[in-house]
Amino acid sequence: MRRLEGRVALVTGASRGLGRAIAAGLAAEGAVVVAGARAEPDGAAVAEEMRAAGGRGDSVVLDVTDPASVERAVAATLERHGRLDILVNNAGITRDQLLLRMKRDDWDAVLHTNLTGAFVCSQAAIKLMVRQRYGRIVNISSVVGQTGNAGQANYAASKAGLIGFTKSLAREVASRNITANVVAPGFIDTDMTRAVPEAVQKAWLEGIPVGRLGAPEDIADAVCFLASEKASYITGHVLAVNGGMYC
Repeated sequence: MRRLEGRVALVTGASRGLGRAIAAGLAAEGAVVVAGARAEPDGAAVAEEMRAAGGRGDSVVLDVTDPASVERAVAATLERHGRLDILVNNAGITRDQLLLRMKRDDWDAVLHTNLTGAFVCSQAAIKLMVRQRYGRIVNISSVVGQTGNAGQANYAASKAGLIGFTKSLAREVASRNITANVVAPGFIDTDMTRAVPEAVQKAWLEGIPVGRLGAPEDIADAVCFLASEKASYITGHVLAVNGGMYC
C-alpha cells in the first residue's frame, strides 16, 4: 500500500519547479493532490499530469497573498474531497537586491508571499485539521533561511521566519495529532537556478560536498516522508536537504 493512500493534500505554488515535483510525488504515494496555482490553466495542467501518471489530481485557483482566495481554495478542497490532511506551503518569490538598494515594496512583497502566505494558508487548513484530529503541515524554507545570503535579506528573512513559525505552530497543535515541519532545500536544479550565471553555479558546486545540485524529486521525497505515518513522531523539525552544504 502506498504511504499516503486515502489522504488529501493541498500544495501551494504547484505550477512549476519544486511545487510541481512535490505534487507529483504526493500523488505517486496515493494522495489526492490539489494543485494550487494563481492561474487556473497552470494548476489544471499539473492536475492532468498527475492523472496521466496514474495519480489522482485536482486543482484550485490559489493566490496566497489574498486571504479570500485561500479560503475559497480550502473550501473547494473540502467540498470536493471531504477533508484536508496535508498542506504544503511551497509558494514563494524572490526579489533580490543588496539591502542598501532594496525597495520597500520588494521587501514587503517577499515577506507577504513567503511568510504571511504560509500563515494564512496554515490558519485556514488548521480549522479543518483540528476537527479531524489529524493533519500534516510541511513548509518549504531554504538553506538561505539558515545561513543568510548577500543580496537576499528579504528572502532569507522570510525563510528564517518560516522556521520559527513552524516550530511555534508544532507546539500549538501537537495534541490534536497534527504535525508541522520544515524542509529546507539547498541549491536545487530548477528553472530559477539554471538562469544564474555559470560562474555562480560553479561556485555553488564547490560548496556542496556531494558535488551536485539537488533534484526537485529530492525535495518531494522529503515532503512525502514528513507527510506520512512514518514521521508521526516528528514535529517542529527542520529537515535540511542540501547535499551537506550546511549541517
